[in-house]
Amino acid sequence: MFRRSVHQEKGFIPKRCALALVTGILAIALPAFAQTPMPVTVGAGLQTSFVHSGRTTPTDGSIDRFLINSARIYLNGSATPEIKFMFNTEYDGSNNKIGVLDAVARYEPSAHFNIWMGRFLPPSDRANLYGPYYSHSWNSYIDSVQDGYPTMATGRDTGITYWGDYGKVKVSAGAFDGPTTNGNEKVILAGRIQVDFWDKEAGYYLNGNYYGAKNLLAIGGAFQSQASGDHSLQGNNTAATADFLMEKKMSNEGVVTVESEFSYYDRLGGWDSSYGLSRGYYVLASYLFPQQVGMGKIEILGKFGEARFDKGATIFDPHYTQKTSEVNLNYVIKEFNARVMTFYTNRKYSAVRPDLWQVGVGLQIQM
Repeated sequence: MFRRSVHQEKGFIPKRCALALVTGILAIALPAFAQTPMPVTVGAGLQTSFVHSGRTTPTDGSIDRFLINSARIYLNGSATPEIKFMFNTEYDGSNNKIGVLDAVARYEPSAHFNIWMGRFLPPSDRANLYGPYYSHSWNSYIDSVQDGYPTMATGRDTGITYWGDYGKVKVSAGAFDGPTTNGNEKVILAGRIQVDFWDKEAGYYLNGNYYGAKNLLAIGGAFQSQASGDHSLQGNNTAATADFLMEKKMSNEGVVTVESEFSYYDRLGGWDSSYGLSRGYYVLASYLFPQQVGMGKIEILGKFGEARFDKGATIFDPHYTQKTSEVNLNYVIKEFNARVMTFYTNRKYSAVRPDLWQVGVGLQIQM
């Protein structure tokens, strides 16, 4: 007559049975874990430069400085294939501290439907959406035209946005924190639409160029609006831009790029808080030579921009214009991951501010 053992009576399983059970569970579970994509990526970026600055009046003298323009750490991960997370940091050289650049919860079930929430770049001009590391020129944001939208830090704001790619049309719309601008408690509504007539650009963030990897003819427009916090003012505070990028790889493997933007900041954003209205434009053109020179290729670039400032804080504040010229001679080793950029810039003001010119060399490394 069969009798159960003491271990069986107390609910224990013989060792051989336990081993078989564990082996069976692992045989089922391990393939499931292996098929679940949950990647985590870590990256970093650095921009450092030497700059010689001078004024147009001899009495002001000149300044020589070695700078850490930017240092970043990038973290990206996935909870599921559709639910993702992005966390990036930015080094602030003025106080030697590291702060939050991006902190974004991302729901991305398809190319047509994506929701981001947290701190990131709102729908705005192309220049804001590519940032300094993917800009074509070294001194992107000195012309008082690009990236003049209101910001919490480094072009970012806190809010929520929808974006989607529809073939060669890209759209985005969202709402963002209002108190980042002059204590106004109203939210900022933001939107952007872009049409790619040649190759398409996928994703939310953009590039200033592609070094020949794409043939682009893209036109984009962005708009932001915020209800005025001052009841004595009529209408909303607004900002609007239109941007253009053409990039063409020639038959000799050289690359021609033309970029431009028009901006209009009316009591929202702008580069001089003492003036309620600013508007401007810039035009950039470059040529990447096809010949390999050592590790990289040579590129020449020229840029000119003009901005006008009106509606000063008082009736005694004169309107003024800023004209900005820039020339780059760049050595492109591995596109945006390794490049050396020499530059000359000249900012001339009709009033209010002194003229300033700079010459220097910048190094960018990313991994």
